Amino acid sequence: MKQVIVVRKDLDLGKGKLCAQVAHASLEAYKLTKAKRPSWVKGWELEGCKKIVVKVENLEELLKLYENMSKEVPCVLIRDAGHTQVPPGTVTCMGAGPAPDGLLDKYTKSLKLL
Repeated sequence: MKQVIVVRKDLDLGKGKLCAQVAHASLEAYKLTKAKRPSWVKGWELEGCKKIVVKVENLEELLKLYENMSKEVPCVLIRDAGHTQVPPGTVTCMGAGPAPDGLLDKYTKSLKLL
């Protein structure tokens, strides 16, 4: 079991901003998965809460991945409030799962680590 966070490379966010967005994605995906697939969350917690962070080139790639993945895996898109580096409502990243490794790999295996 693992959780995958997918970030947009084209936004060139500062390190602190990027960390905050990844944290939002992790927490929101966790909450959604806990509501929809509580057994996946339980297994993930028992296995140590593994997470990976990968990147996509742009919004189009992120939205395509979200559209495909969300049919099988609880996924959330994170939109920034726009107080600092990007305009309000900018989609910065996506959180997926926790879910079985193989299911997440089906969609994210080809993506490079951040």
